[in-house]
Amino acid sequence: MTGPEEDAMPAEGEAGAAPRRSGLKNPEAAVRGLGAGTLVLEAIVLLLAIQPIRILGVDLSGWQIGLVIGLAVVAALLAGCMRRRWGWGAGTALQVALLASGLVVHWSLTAIGVIFGLAWAYATYVRRSILG
Repeated sequence: MTGPEEDAMPAEGEAGAAPRRSGLKNPEAAVRGLGAGTLVLEAIVLLLAIQPIRILGVDLSGWQIGLVIGLAVVAALLAGCMRRRWGWGAGTALQVALLASGLVVHWSLTAIGVIFGLAWAYATYVRRSILG
């Protein structure tokens, strides 16, 4: 038994039917949301990481704190730019910059960079598998 929604949709193989690789209504928006969510979480974690680094006994200078805050701001801005073609590439560059900042500021930023680099790699994998 089929419902009225299924009768209105052309079956696969009929003229005008585009096979959907996923069951999502709007796969592009879902993938953008995944990328944006990952970057927003990264921005929050970066901002929250400043105080624990200071508690560990590291005397952060003004430019080092500014670097961490700058990375968090860039992550938040890129979350809003996921509709742009260059958004995913810029997100990847941000992950590389975070890894490099761990060499300059503190090793814990490298650990955060590895964690979010893996999350970003997974988001990119999901993007490729859903959008093709």
